[in-house]
Amino acid sequence: MMLSPAVSTAAGIGSLALAVVASWSSLLLVVRGRVVPGWGVSAALLVMALVLRWALTRAGRPADASSLPRKRSTSARKASRLLIATAVLGTAWGAVDDLASGAEYHVLRPAGPGGCTAVVRETSFLVIGNGEAYAVGRTGLALHESASWTVDDGYRPVDAGTYELSWGRGGGFLRISGTSGDPVVRGGSADIDCGW
Repeated sequence: MMLSPAVSTAAGIGSLALAVVASWSSLLLVVRGRVVPGWGVSAALLVMALVLRWALTRAGRPADASSLPRKRSTSARKASRLLIATAVLGTAWGAVDDLASGAEYHVLRPAGPGGCTAVVRETSFLVIGNGEAYAVGRTGLALHESASWTVDDGYRPVDAGTYELSWGRGGGFLRISGTSGDPVVRGGSADIDCGW
């Protein structure tokens, strides 16, 4: 079955747009207890989008390529290039941020009811430590952070074990504790809600 040029173009641009959204959002994916950061997800989506785009272009190429409207193909090419550049920039930005800040990801145990899991990303830069908590449901995907906190002196509370995670019927509650020398200066608690 051969797709029309309009459908092929829409599918190609749509898949590239998905990679762009992933590259500039704060999503993450948990697969078999391992965290794939948002920039890793966006890199995978970008590769898949490029392969899909290539396959659709090859499959939808008519015998006489001059029969395609020139204006549409030029506009689609420009849009595709812009989306590719934006996705690459977002992916690179996320990877460099993780590298520069020494990001560490932690899947906290135990998991809550219905498989809801708390995932934490901790970073430090100079004398400040930061953390974000994510609620990850059965799909393994978190679309945004649930809460964030800042700790003095680059302290990483989850890595150091100075936190408490409790689960109830409505979800989980994560309490972050610093130390007397490295206090929590902003935030310090997170509701972990997978949307039951």
